[in-house]
Amino acid sequence: MLEAPKQDFKQDIRAYFDRIAPELDRWSSRNRYYYSDLARLHQFLIPPGSRVLEVGCGTGDLLHATAPALGVGIDFAPAVVAIARQKYPNLCFYNLDAETLDATQLALEHRQFDYIVLSGVLGYLGDIQAVLQRLQPFCQPQTRLILTFHNHLWEPLLGLAERVGQRRPQPPQNWLSTDDMANLLTVTGYRPLKRGSRFLWPKFVPGVAGLVNRYLAPLPLVKHLCLTTFIVARPQAAPTQAKPTCSVIVPARNEAGNIAAAVARLPQLGEHTEVIFVEGHSRDRTWVTIQELVQTYQGPFTLKAFQQTGRGKADAVRLGFEQASGDILLILDADLTVPPEDLPHFVEVLAAGYGEFANGSRLVYPRSKTAMPWLNTVANKIFALLFSFLLEQPLKDTLCGTKVLWRRDYQRIAAERSYFGDFDPFGDFDLLFGAAKLNLHIVEVPIRYQPRTYGSSNIAHVKEGMILLQMCLYASRKLKFW
Repeated sequence: MLEAPKQDFKQDIRAYFDRIAPELDRWSSRNRYYYSDLARLHQFLIPPGSRVLEVGCGTGDLLHATAPALGVGIDFAPAVVAIARQKYPNLCFYNLDAETLDATQLALEHRQFDYIVLSGVLGYLGDIQAVLQRLQPFCQPQTRLILTFHNHLWEPLLGLAERVGQRRPQPPQNWLSTDDMANLLTVTGYRPLKRGSRFLWPKFVPGVAGLVNRYLAPLPLVKHLCLTTFIVARPQAAPTQAKPTCSVIVPARNEAGNIAAAVARLPQLGEHTEVIFVEGHSRDRTWVTIQELVQTYQGPFTLKAFQQTGRGKADAVRLGFEQASGDILLILDADLTVPPEDLPHFVEVLAAGYGEFANGSRLVYPRSKTAMPWLNTVANKIFALLFSFLLEQPLKDTLCGTKVLWRRDYQRIAAERSYFGDFDPFGDFDLLFGAAKLNLHIVEVPIRYQPRTYGSSNIAHVKEGMILLQMCLYASRKLKFW
């Protein structure tokens, strides 16, 4: 008996879309400003050339806008699918019901995707949980689900827009909050990674709409009033079966007294560990010390050494990553204020599938005032708030130099680097922003921050603080106010 209401709901929805199919594009054109913003959001989240599945694809406009290498759309209304096939013959469309979807209903090459999109379709589904469960076979570990839906606070306004002919007439539908959807994702085997809201002014008014939607809508508190809500999620990851190999990149400038200790204190990481020193124009014996260690070392690690031709930590990190062969890449600053003994925690997090990008956090355990004076602590907390706002993810210590990620994900970040450009002289923020842009699962791993035992800091606090502020302003245009 419980199935009857759901079947009646589905039949009503299918009949509605078959009836309205010839009018869909006309209504989309009337609300072009809204649909253009929806396309921009998905273009921001999905790199061109990805394998994309859209559930509830309508007439195919959004799928086409993502510029996929393989684009597959499914919709349960035959009349709608027929229009999509005619408009976009280069894409693949199936007339299928997402609530009963089976992988065998799609061609073999249409069964694994980088991105699965459910945009504006959740309100029409009779069983959202069943749909999310049936999408699992189409996922791989790197797959991202992107769900967009209307903020339930807008229900009265959207109802009014229907009555005055500014919005397509709608059948009865579901209204969900972000918490509702996050819970549904969790109970169906996904992990929500990012929540966001955008689009405060839905009608184009020259000189007003652009300013409001670009600069006002992303602000704290205001964003909760926006029309479009989105969630990005990933499948719950299974632990890596084989032990990964690891590459530890050690940028070193004027750190001769720490070179031997960096290797002596480093535990075995994964199946095999390679240590890559990248020396950067030192004034002491750092390069000589590295060479001597590499030549005389007889331990379990593979040691490599390179000298920078460029300058700065960013150049050193990129050189080290290019030369690395490990599955997991780790940055260990040569001052050893982040203890090498803590690095196994980072590897364990990635290997267990608990995260895809691990950022060190120095602000959990007690730390000496010598290692981090109070003014530095305040600055770290301020920048953590700024970065959390920009990345739409809470982070406690963005300035820690130890960042760990899979080499395959670094290669994707490097391939997308043109989006941000060469803006980061430090190297770790390029990785952090790139990881956020690719919607990697960013987690923090606490470390016990220690005072350095050799040399003095290479950091010019005021100068580099100003550079960080400039980077935040630059990143805000790329991540928030675009």
